[in-house]
Order: sequence, then structure tokens, then C-alpha cells
Amino acid sequence: MGRGKFKGKPTGRRQFSTPEEMIAGTSARRPRTFRQEEAEIEEEERSGESEEESEEDSDGEKKKGTQGIIEIENPNLVKPKNVKAKNVDIEKTTELSRREREEIEKQQAHERYMRLQEQGKTEQARKDLDRLALIRQQRAEAAKKREEEKAAKEQKKVEARK
Repeated sequence: MGRGKFKGKPTGRRQFSTPEEMIAGTSARRPRTFRQEEAEIEEEERSGESEEESEEDSDGEKKKGTQGIIEIENPNLVKPKNVKAKNVDIEKTTELSRREREEIEKQQAHERYMRLQEQGKTEQARKDLDRLALIRQQRAEAAKKREEEKAAKEQKKVEARK
């Protein structure tokens, strides 16, 4: 029977696991030991292959195409250097590139400037503090003027009532 307007795939409908199957670990309709069995099969294959390879190939590299026949010394050919994690020298310091070094210097200079800015030692900080003091003074004068006007208005009301 059809399910909606879309045609079903030839592989069949989707299979969704129920919460009970997920908890039990038997989802996707395969036994729980499937991976273990598969791992054992792969391990046996690997051990069989490694014995064959050790007999056939003594160089350790498998050559492609005509490379096995013709030996070419290409000075421009860069062979990839694969360094394993256990062989990495942790104590060895690597030099930073020019861009990385400049980026770090830029960040340190900015942090230094911001510290001086907070302390009020830079020219811009002094200007900002002067401007802030001027604004505070103007606001105080404006508040004082408003209070005087308010007091004068109240006095006029009192005189008008008399």
C-alpha cells in the first residue's frame, strides 16, 4: 500500500530503532558481538598479509607504475615526512613565522595600551578624563540652574497667592 505521494525506494523503507532496542544494544538488527567477530576476521587477514609482504618486498615501499623499473633522482621531489606521535620531540621549540610573530606582538602591544588606558596614562585617556570632568561640571551647573528656576517659580506662586 502507498505511503503518501512519494515513491518508495527499491531498497525498502527506513528502519528505526525503538528506545528499548537502543537500551538493549540490539539496534540495527545485528547481534552485539558483530564488531568483535569482524575485528577478529580483519586481524587474521592482516597477520596473513604481513607475512606475505615481508617475504616479497624488502624495500618497504611499493612502487607505482614504471617507478619500480626506472630509478629517477628528482631533486624537486619532496618526500612527505611522517613523524609519529611517539617520536615527536616535545622540548624542541619551533620558530614562529613572521606573520604569527607580528600578530602576537600586535596583541601584546594592544594589551599594554589598554592597561595604560585604564590607568589614565595615555594621551587619549587624559583627553577623555578632561572631557568627562567638563561634562560633569556642565551637568552640575545645569542642575543648579534648574533648582534656582524651580525655587523662583515657587516663590512667584507664593507671592501670587497673597
